[in-house]
Amino acid sequence: MDKLNFLTAGIPMSAKDYSDAFDKLEELNLDGLEVEFVHGVRYSPKTKEFILNKKNKVITHHGPYYINLNAKEEEKVNASIRRVIETARAGLDLGAYSITYHAAFYLGDDSDTVLKKLIERHQIIVDTLQKENNNIWIRPETTGKKSQWGTLDEIIKLSKNFSQVLPCIDFAHIHAREDGKFNSYDEFCYILEHLGKELGGSALNNFHGHAAGIEYSSKGEKKHLIFEESDFNYKDLLKALKTFDVKGVLVCESPNIEIDTKILKDYFLGL
Repeated sequence: MDKLNFLTAGIPMSAKDYSDAFDKLEELNLDGLEVEFVHGVRYSPKTKEFILNKKNKVITHHGPYYINLNAKEEEKVNASIRRVIETARAGLDLGAYSITYHAAFYLGDDSDTVLKKLIERHQIIVDTLQKENNNIWIRPETTGKKSQWGTLDEIIKLSKNFSQVLPCIDFAHIHAREDGKFNSYDEFCYILEHLGKELGGSALNNFHGHAAGIEYSSKGEKKHLIFEESDFNYKDLLKALKTFDVKGVLVCESPNIEIDTKILKDYFLGL
């Protein structure tokens, strides 16, 4: 990546489907989209054709929500491993830059116990993909609910064990999970500085992040909002990303999809 690209989370609202999604992105001067495999990794040959003809647009993938690599039942763990691998295989098949997913819930375990299990299970994922010559970036995402494993430091600790794994930094999730903190220029700079210090320059030069308005409570994330209905300080976030010359993708998950994505890109280009 030679710049920061701005992606919609899913096809634009103004598009019928993938047949005209990339034309809509071009009209809006947006850089690509994140394919949302919400209920499973499924796509038709026609969808594949549309995506592979995306021209200069960037693609990422979000794995299914039914992933919990710390599940108590072995069959659920195995199914979760399979879903991450399937998402990565789809990434290779569709020319994606990277994939992301919510890795786990605590389910009564402490952070270090979950980390140990996740290292073992990501080893299976990475080994499988390496045997298939699939080097796509694997991105466990910082999570918004306090019941979910996935603080910034937890994701960094996991990533240190694998050359193919880097965090997906969801800034709105961090803001919600931390009771409204991490919402100023200095705090966003701390996240980026910490990321680079712990994982090296590749974490900032091959970046995958999410941003959105967000509603939250004492338990963390409740739901995504559009920026104008949220307290999320996207302007200071963009200033911090510019300061650190971050390259990669920033995916906007606001409910109005392309509107807030365009707000992000236009403001960033004006800095």
